[in-house]
Amino acid sequence: MSQETKLKIKQKFVNEYKNGYPLLSKEAVSNLNDVKVEGTIVQLVDEKNRFIAKGYYGKQNKGFGWVLSKDQNETFDQTFFEAKLSEALKHRSHLFNDPETTAFRVFNGEGDGIGGLTIEYFDGYYLIHWYNQGIYEFKDEIIRALQTVVEFKAIYQKKRFATAGKYIEEDDFVTGEQGQFPIFVKENGVRFAIYLNEGAMVGVFLDQRDVRKAIRDKYAKGKTVLNTFSYTGAFSVFAALGGAKKTTSVDLANRSMSKTIEQFSINDIDYEAQDIIVEDVFHYFKYAGKKHLKFDMVVLDPPSFARSKKHTFSAAKDYTNLLKETIAITEDNGIIVASTNCSSFGMGKFKSMIEKAFKEMNGKFKYLEEYSLPSDFKTIKEFPEGNYLKVVFLKKIKG
Repeated sequence: MSQETKLKIKQKFVNEYKNGYPLLSKEAVSNLNDVKVEGTIVQLVDEKNRFIAKGYYGKQNKGFGWVLSKDQNETFDQTFFEAKLSEALKHRSHLFNDPETTAFRVFNGEGDGIGGLTIEYFDGYYLIHWYNQGIYEFKDEIIRALQTVVEFKAIYQKKRFATAGKYIEEDDFVTGEQGQFPIFVKENGVRFAIYLNEGAMVGVFLDQRDVRKAIRDKYAKGKTVLNTFSYTGAFSVFAALGGAKKTTSVDLANRSMSKTIEQFSINDIDYEAQDIIVEDVFHYFKYAGKKHLKFDMVVLDPPSFARSKKHTFSAAKDYTNLLKETIAITEDNGIIVASTNCSSFGMGKFKSMIEKAFKEMNGKFKYLEEYSLPSDFKTIKEFPEGNYLKVVFLKKIKG
């Protein structure tokens, strides 16, 4: 991999890359066709052939690779990756020292200096996600670097670089002692069952840690809570532990039932006292409307993009309408937790969608608080789309 290819950056994009923008885009590069092999090291140069930065070529979503260094002589070897990993681990030292939280992200892509790579920690187990074939070409150096800088029970991996970021099914064990799954981790004292060997999803989305804590500590007490797109029921578990009167979890996936029962059970919550419904959420909203069901609190955290037999949902286009249906089944003075992980718009646009939904429903609301990614999901200001999570707590005001 010693052959480096020069990619010419168009003049109007030069300053962006000089200032630290990390993603290679089709619009910015005039000779992208010169590079064909994923993992090729590329030097970005301006139209006068002056060096700007270097990185690697790898197709990921709409990008074509990531900048890793501003040093022309940098080699992307084990030492380079060790330095990046060590720096990232330092940033999370407070979490490693917290016995109440044993699951978090230890390396967050371009936020920690290597786009296309994330690493998560689950009580001694490390899970690497490879988001493009290009970064996967460096796997030996990266895995050796990780083995050098951490103590671990085992290392697992997920390849997420098939078409459209889909997970590639295979045995995900890399090295160490194979885990007996589930393994149990803690988040702010609450237990989660984690499966590192069962496909792309492991049992919990770590980026919602602060939101779950807020639901438990400030909002759930005495409330009826509806958790839509509930996956393994993590929000419901935190709500129940915060003293919710009852939780209702709705998700289309068949396995959500057994997974949610498991998460309740390992936290000593009687799951039979909760409602766990396997159904298309869009259909459930219609049902709840017809039956005049109302909830004191609704968590609305749909995927950015979802397809069921009858619906195609895109957060950018359809969130406002889904929120209107949520408003309709929320009690007066009830709480809505509006959340999206769609990276194509920012908090300002998200708030304008929320305002539009309430206006069209002739409803009133007030903002209570908002959240974005927790500190272990490190981001950089030069790449705002990396800070994708937007969560707003709203109070529906009787009007």
